[in-house]
Amino acid sequence: MKSISLILLWGLLSLVSPNLADAGENHFKVVLNNFIETALKNNPGVLELQNRIKAAQEVPSQVSSLADPILQLGLMNMPVDTFAFNQEPVTQKTISVSQAFPFPGKLGLRSEIAEKDITSSELDLEEVNLNLVKSVKKSFYELCFILAAIDITKENKKLLETFVSIAETKYSVGKGIQQDVLKAQVELTKVLDQLIVLDKFAGIEKARLNTLMNYLPQKPLAIPHGITKSNFPFTVEQLQTLADSNRPALSKINVLREKYETSKKLAEKDYYPNFNVGFKYGQRQDNRLADRPDFVSAFVGINIPLWFQSKQSKKVSEEGYKVEMTRETYNRAKNQIYFNIKALLDKETQSSKTIQLIKQGILPQARQSLESALAGYSVDKVDFLTLLNNQVTLFEWDIKYHRELTDYEKTLAEIENVVGKRLF
Repeated sequence: MKSISLILLWGLLSLVSPNLADAGENHFKVVLNNFIETALKNNPGVLELQNRIKAAQEVPSQVSSLADPILQLGLMNMPVDTFAFNQEPVTQKTISVSQAFPFPGKLGLRSEIAEKDITSSELDLEEVNLNLVKSVKKSFYELCFILAAIDITKENKKLLETFVSIAETKYSVGKGIQQDVLKAQVELTKVLDQLIVLDKFAGIEKARLNTLMNYLPQKPLAIPHGITKSNFPFTVEQLQTLADSNRPALSKINVLREKYETSKKLAEKDYYPNFNVGFKYGQRQDNRLADRPDFVSAFVGINIPLWFQSKQSKKVSEEGYKVEMTRETYNRAKNQIYFNIKALLDKETQSSKTIQLIKQGILPQARQSLESALAGYSVDKVDFLTLLNNQVTLFEWDIKYHRELTDYEKTLAEIENVVGKRLF
């Protein structure tokens, strides 16, 4: 029976321990950061926004330029009886050029509005980058958990195979019962089923991570094992302050408000007329009785905002309401962000306590319980089912520890996203 105890003790010690992950933490972070950088460089959503920004950068010069001048060619006062150019003294061949000029200040305001659109698109890109980093982190952490769970499950499978062998040996010599053999075989079959499911989830998560980096879903990925708990030194007030100055979604609302304020100024400028300046040259044809000089004409035209009460005034009011709307939009968005920060911080606190409880309390107790059952089983003081149940309990809590640790790191990724700044 001593040999049985040694075999079981070896199997117990071979289970994945939460303290073994620290050695590879630096490599773990390097691999994660490489995935993030690759996604930020290659993701189609990022490239789409970059091209949208480039397109927006072409607009300010367009809207701040004058309208194209108009060239006109014409005939004036042509007699229809002869269609002769020299019959009547008022017949002319004309050429004219006119240029429209908006009221001073309008072009500058239009350019300013277009610049706000560029800034808005740049903030959209920052928001997309934040969401992409969060998605990569969450997918990466989930994949690390699945791989850790596979390792733990495989070690558990080895131990259960040993249990089956021992139960069969004891049953064959009349020191055990068939129920022990069957129970161990059922638990082993359940573990094999878990491995099948975990392999499926690992494939799905690898495909998701590859897709975020704009790779083929089936591309092989080298993922380090083991997650260590990140340090979290922030208070809720510190995170809220960081969000005020870093969250692109809040900054975009402020830019939108500034755009509407500029649009209101432009609408107020529409109370004033635009101008149209032109010059015309009229060429007359001489006849045998008279030399006819050519004519030069000039003109200035303006539009008259006669219907300002139903048009320009309404436009000013519209833009004013939009300014007030964005103020409340900002307050609503900020309140939601503050709420999310508080909720995530509470989740972080709860998760941190759970991890500590499992690591320092439940796992050591489960190991001690299994070791005690192992010692009792070796001298026939503990039945096989008790030993098996203790082993299954340790296995489940080991998986639970890695699940909680993974969810904790996902929560930190959510906090980074809400705050708008890389923190971990």
